[in-house]
Amino acid sequence: MDARRLLRLAAAAGAALIALIGVATLGVALPRGMAVAQSSATRDGATAKASASGTALISASAPAPAPAPISASGPASASKSASSPRPASVPPPASASASAAPASSAADANEANEAALIQQGAYLAKAGDCAGCHTAPPGGPSGHEPLRARPPFAGGLPMGSPFGTIYSSNITPDPNAGIGRYSYADFVRAVREGVAPGGKRLYPAMPYPSFAKISDADMRALYAYFMHGVAPVAERAPPTRLPFPFSQRWGMALWDLAFGAPDRRFAANPQRDAQWNRGAYLVQSLGHCGACHTPRGPAYQELGYDDSARAYLTGGVNDHWFAPNLTADPGSGLGRIGAADLVAFLKQGHGAGLVTFGSMVQVVEDSTQYLNDDDLNAITHYLKSLPAQRSSGAYVERSAAAAQTLRALQTGVLERPGAGLYQSFCARCHQADGSGVAQKYPRLAGNPAVLAAHDDSLIRLLLEGGAAPHTLTGPMPRKMPAFANQLTDVEIARVLSFVRSSWGNAADPVTTREVSRLRAQLQK
Repeated sequence: MDARRLLRLAAAAGAALIALIGVATLGVALPRGMAVAQSSATRDGATAKASASGTALISASAPAPAPAPISASGPASASKSASSPRPASVPPPASASASAAPASSAADANEANEAALIQQGAYLAKAGDCAGCHTAPPGGPSGHEPLRARPPFAGGLPMGSPFGTIYSSNITPDPNAGIGRYSYADFVRAVREGVAPGGKRLYPAMPYPSFAKISDADMRALYAYFMHGVAPVAERAPPTRLPFPFSQRWGMALWDLAFGAPDRRFAANPQRDAQWNRGAYLVQSLGHCGACHTPRGPAYQELGYDDSARAYLTGGVNDHWFAPNLTADPGSGLGRIGAADLVAFLKQGHGAGLVTFGSMVQVVEDSTQYLNDDDLNAITHYLKSLPAQRSSGAYVERSAAAAQTLRALQTGVLERPGAGLYQSFCARCHQADGSGVAQKYPRLAGNPAVLAAHDDSLIRLLLEGGAAPHTLTGPMPRKMPAFANQLTDVEIARVLSFVRSSWGNAADPVTTREVSRLRAQLQK
């Protein structure tokens, strides 16, 4: 065994020991918002945090001409390097008149390139859902402040994690409350390595192992946008204060050594076409889809960062939502979802009779609906190429059992547990045959979320309700009411078990214990 492998094993043992100490001390709860959380970092008195996002998908395409390079010395020098000084207002001497026009044209060209770089960065930030994670809710960080629109990118969004509550950071260019004093090198190290200025390490909820694959061109565009295209906000985000041992940030160095992405940059697969490689880049790096859709280990590490890992994108629990399997599993995955339907789902929140729910609603609203068609098709092309892994549940369309269930609901002969509850509380929207209503209410028959191995999402939806996303091109969003005060834990377990075993669905039943556990954790 070589020295490097021994070093990584020792680091893994150290990181796991820290996690186990925390578990024994705290009694770790389920993760919340694991893909978007990060910690504060200070430099010269300025609070500085690296950006992160949830299940967002991001693009690397440049919508404008090739940009001028940004200097690594900081925002001020970046501006200078991207734009030549304008000619002085004093009229030039006659002998210089011939060179004045070319100089002015060069300055205009450089200014156009800088504007294009900022525009590209704005697209990347919108596609990456940076504002969604780095903007406090209307009620402020605690949820009890007066309702008002919060400034974008100013941070303050509270996010749960197995380590405690982590507040998103201010990533505006304010020099004191935000990242205004970050040089380009500072920005790159925080995003790719999870190390803020001053050597302060970010928590692994920040998906820097995925961001390590971001290209230099995309990184420069993002830096230009956040330094020159975002309004500074002099409002500090609440500090993150985690209990011991998670407050010991030095332990993150061991975590990075043990669990960091083995290959730092994205490498195109020469055996695949350009569209596949583009989709793979978007999903694996900037999109960091695995941060939510890949299960995590006991030290909070993702169990894979690309399609070479069997667990990659097979589903993960985040904030009591189960981010579904994105492989070709015909039960709980994308096996029965067509490419066009998947594109529509990302664009409008509706596709193949499915509707987004949970944290994905905000992702569609703030992020994926703004992606261009080329990016959406590339992402879909890549996802549809992934072979089925960790299969769960099954669906047989037009089965004899499905017809029997439909007849029972239509005739009122409701003998199965949960059938009467479904008829009373669910059938009006989701229909007696579980088909839902197109562009309004999702189908339950054959719905991958219904067939998932984890039932957290189904239980949480019944307890809290939900709403479809607001989009520019999609249908009017509909709401699902909460049933926490109407149905008991036993009733919720029965009606969900009925749904998971009707109309051709075949998935494990939901237990009363699972409902009681989640109700207690959600305080419902």
